[in-house]
Amino acid sequence: MDLPLLQRYDRPVPRYTSYPTAPHFHADVSAETYAGWLGALSLDEAVSLYLHIPFCDSLCWFCGCHTKITRRYAPVSAYLDVLEQEIDRVADALPAVMPVSRIHWGGGSPTILTPDDIARLSRRLSERFRWMEGLEFSVEIDPRGFGTEGIAALAAAGVTRASIGVQDVNPAVQRAVNRLQPIEGTLEAVDRLRAAGIRHVNLDLMYGLPEQTETAVAETVAATLAMAPDRVSLFGYAHVPWMKRHQRLIDETRLPDAAARFAQADLAAAMLVDGGYVRIGLDHFARADDGLALALRQGRLRRNFQGYTDDTAECLIGLGASAIGGLPQGYVQNAAPIHAYRDAITAGGLATVRGLVLSADDRLRRAVIERLMCDLRVDIAALADRFGVRAADFDGELESLIPLSHDGIVSVDGDAVITVPEPARPLVRCVAAVFDRYLATGTARHSRPV
Repeated sequence: MDLPLLQRYDRPVPRYTSYPTAPHFHADVSAETYAGWLGALSLDEAVSLYLHIPFCDSLCWFCGCHTKITRRYAPVSAYLDVLEQEIDRVADALPAVMPVSRIHWGGGSPTILTPDDIARLSRRLSERFRWMEGLEFSVEIDPRGFGTEGIAALAAAGVTRASIGVQDVNPAVQRAVNRLQPIEGTLEAVDRLRAAGIRHVNLDLMYGLPEQTETAVAETVAATLAMAPDRVSLFGYAHVPWMKRHQRLIDETRLPDAAARFAQADLAAAMLVDGGYVRIGLDHFARADDGLALALRQGRLRRNFQGYTDDTAECLIGLGASAIGGLPQGYVQNAAPIHAYRDAITAGGLATVRGLVLSADDRLRRAVIERLMCDLRVDIAALADRFGVRAADFDGELESLIPLSHDGIVSVDGDAVITVPEPARPLVRCVAAVFDRYLATGTARHSRPV
């Protein structure tokens, strides 16, 4: 992709891990609304669980997560007490003991938990939900200081997949973002996880970081390939200091420009594909025999708040401060400040403070955007027929795609089948944004597309 074209489309757009996106959630969806939605879930459908552990023992300056830095364990232990209460409260609102097909612990750093508390939290989940055979249980791991006892606790808890943040292996880049993580420690963590029986390993990389160069990116990808993970995520650093004040600690003058970011992303992607990985959507890569690659081939790849997934559950229950859930009726989000989350739960209710009820139009556009983000292709006529509307209802959006078509960002055939060609893959969010009815009405600021 040439530089002028990249610069023309280098404008902020949502990441579309949901549609409508979280900035459009509102307070009309309350804890009482959420309780009603939980009670109406079908007993025949499995659910997925996401648990948020919003604590770290050091601050990574690039972080975009809801997290709190603590060197004491007391706040973590107290939070776990409240989280267990929320698990009970949510389980009590359900129509029965629901089957669970996926569990994911995110953060923050879930591995800040002690081995005993890892066991305690897993036990509470198994008491209140029915774990299905073949359940995938994934945990985000900070390998720094996470030793053998913690890994053994994860394995005993039933964890099947570990996701490790690597970002970049170059010490200069690590110093620039305040995350010193020698590659030897990451290698050791991967080996110990596999030895403990946690065979599925994901590695998370970043480009667009301060001091990062193509050489540093190439070194990082080479180290990643040597560890042979099942999946690799390649995220562009989102510099949003108006949202995450700690990002002001990063020297903006040391950030790569749009052309350098694209070159880094393109190099990393090429190396991963050459290394035998299948490119998944915008920013994921998977071994050909991995579930994500299989879902892509079969046309059932999904996208949710954790990114790309082969999870088929229609209900994702979010637990913990700031956690977002998705149910057939719409989206819900818990209070983000830990104290507000704690107060809501200890008062005897749920912690939901905002959300969104999905309209018929939302569901249709969500399907369009999800297929674009997952497959780089969508059949407008087929989706319109499935949702009982006219394909002509999208004539305005198809007209808006004409300039993108002239620039080679998208092609539209006579049957309204939209395709994003491979060279334009990094700009798929710009194509998806054409179908976003909320984008022009919101005040949220988003990250750049590449």
